[in-house]
Amino acid sequence: MANSKTILFTFLLLLFHTFLFSLLATASYYQNISPAYLGFREEKLTHIHFYFHEIVSSPNPSLVFALEPLKGKSKSPLPFGSLAMIEDPLTVGPKLDSKMVGKAQGFYISAAHQEGTDLELVMGMTFAFTDGEYNGSTLSVLGRNPISSAVREMPIVGGTGSFRFARGFTQARTIHVEHSTGDAVVEYNVFVFHYSSLSLQGFNDGVEFMTDPVLNRIQNF
Repeated sequence: MANSKTILFTFLLLLFHTFLFSLLATASYYQNISPAYLGFREEKLTHIHFYFHEIVSSPNPSLVFALEPLKGKSKSPLPFGSLAMIEDPLTVGPKLDSKMVGKAQGFYISAAHQEGTDLELVMGMTFAFTDGEYNGSTLSVLGRNPISSAVREMPIVGGTGSFRFARGFTQARTIHVEHSTGDAVVEYNVFVFHYSSLSLQGFNDGVEFMTDPVLNRIQNF
């Protein structure tokens, strides 16, 4: 009788291992899901308006040069290949002392060979919002900025928080620039598609499922 139980237990154990191996062999690292699976509702279009302040003349400037490859050989304020890092305040009005709603953190790279005032930059930056409904959320920008143009347009390539899966564009318009110091105020109009709400619990559950699909299948078997 004992031998029969041992044989049965061994058979069931082998059967379980075979089943587990089958799950591992057929498991996929991806799956198609709907936005609702992560707690997203309908997509909406939001317009965000603020002013961007470049402060170079301050003892604690919001822009610093990380690389000036042609310094002394070019008359351009940003010679080709120059790299500048920024952390610029964002405010609701054009005055620096108006309400602050976030900051822009990122970099400029001078991408034009030609001399003169027609500067062309490649900009990569994140708008990190610190006020209102979008406090803690961010939008990322990466694109070409010909700063001598009256209006420049750059793409929104993503975001975090309330702006997960964000896509859109931003238009920049210079309000004031002090050529002797480099200080500038730029108006930004952002138009971004994003989902109206997000259930964090649903999002976390989804991540857990996707990172361990085999375990999830076994638990729900």
